[in-house]
Amino acid sequence: MENEGSYYVPAQSKWPIIASIGLFLTLTGTAMMMTDMSAGEKDSIGHWVLFVGGLIMAWMLFGWFGNVIEESRAGLYSQQMDRSFRWGMSWFIFSEVMFFAAFFGVLFYVRFFSVPWLGGEGHHGMTNQLLWQGFTADWPLMSNPDNEQFPGPAALVDPFHLPLLNTLLLVTSSITLTLAHHALRRDDRHKLKLWMILTLILGFAFLFFQVEEYIEAYTELGLTLQAGIYGSTFFILTGFHGAHVTLGAIMLTVMLARIYKGHFEPEKHFAFESASWYWHFVDVIWVGLFIFVYLV
Repeated sequence: MENEGSYYVPAQSKWPIIASIGLFLTLTGTAMMMTDMSAGEKDSIGHWVLFVGGLIMAWMLFGWFGNVIEESRAGLYSQQMDRSFRWGMSWFIFSEVMFFAAFFGVLFYVRFFSVPWLGGEGHHGMTNQLLWQGFTADWPLMSNPDNEQFPGPAALVDPFHLPLLNTLLLVTSSITLTLAHHALRRDDRHKLKLWMILTLILGFAFLFFQVEEYIEAYTELGLTLQAGIYGSTFFILTGFHGAHVTLGAIMLTVMLARIYKGHFEPEKHFAFESASWYWHFVDVIWVGLFIFVYLV
């Protein structure tokens, strides 16, 4: 066991360079897909580049975190290392907060500045006459300048249908995860497993109903990525959130597998805590999305 004054220095690792390659391919594939979509090209290799990058990232995460688990189980980490992990996870979640703050900022800027300016508000009285005659400053924006090539949505998602259900699912999952954490602190393994399984059921149910919502939006409501600024902001915000929920669900699945292997102790379980922090974070973001994207 390492003492308080020591610091564990790991051996040389291949994982950082593999992570760099995976990130490069993932971002390159994403950029290629977006460029080809904008150009109207249907035969794009961008999605294959993105797929390969995603596989490399999955391999890297599985291997690297596997090494960390082995080192932790071997008792190589001290209290100082524990504090380093906590600071690292805290800064990671802060970066995610800033990530979503940027997209919420886009939503608020478009809604409270750009759209009113196009409608002639304030010192921009002639803007709508020069750029978009007959424009009505309403939100959500249901009509676009080129409504033939980029038709606006025919209708909006009913916030009191699937979005409300998903809100209840995700908020409840935070409660069940908190109960699982309390069970872990009491070393009640049976209730810990029960609450974790229920949390995962709620989380994957959220993802299922979000897919159902997207299918309904595309096939019945005409709400797509090409449906103007409202469609773009809607899918960027909810889509990135769905990706984060997927990542959080994978993290909690790994935690459940480790619980079944007998890992974690009542006073030593930071991996579980960090996954819980992340899950509560995506829950809070969803509450903001439900209010500002669906309701207001």
